[in-house]
Amino acid sequence: MVGENEYQGCTDEELIDRLRAGETQITEYLCDKYKNLVRKGARSMFILGGDTEDLIQEGMIGLFKAVRDYDSGRDASFYTFAELCINRQIYTAVQASRRKKHVPLNEAVSLYSQVDGAGDGEGRFLLEELADGARLDPESMMLDKEGLKELEQTIEDSLSPFEKQVFDLYLTHMPTSQIARILGKNEKSTDNALQRLKAKLKKVLQDKK
Repeated sequence: MVGENEYQGCTDEELIDRLRAGETQITEYLCDKYKNLVRKGARSMFILGGDTEDLIQEGMIGLFKAVRDYDSGRDASFYTFAELCINRQIYTAVQASRRKKHVPLNEAVSLYSQVDGAGDGEGRFLLEELADGARLDPESMMLDKEGLKELEQTIEDSLSPFEKQVFDLYLTHMPTSQIARILGKNEKSTDNALQRLKAKLKKVLQDKK
């Protein structure tokens, strides 16, 4: 790649300054440098629905926007800013796609999929993990297809729009701080929403016992 060896000794912030000064080929270098960050974001969002290649394409758009819009005097490090732009672009695309298809809250992920146990070889159901403390036995959660659809709708109706967004991103195993950045909210309000939705999920599960 043009200038690759020359650019490797520079910080991202220095490269952005040189880009602003007219070295346009730096955009290609930075996009290549952070393509794995795009793939990481696409993998984490895949659970929410969407084709992997489409998500990678959206992530590259987010990366390009990061290169275009980064301001070292206003933003954190370029890496942090790029990660935010990538994940926000991918999540926005997933939301738009799901709205067009009228996809239910959790069609992309099974509510009864097993999650790994804490090193004991045993797993818990996803909803048990999210609403920890519910401790439902597996048999009581094995609903038929109609029952599952009803449960999904109950969850959909019980969560606020903000709680649904937090739930979406929590399913990707993102930390609360990162969820807050993607949604443009402060960490406290995001954590409060997470605790509320866990309480609601627990109640929904207990009502199904």
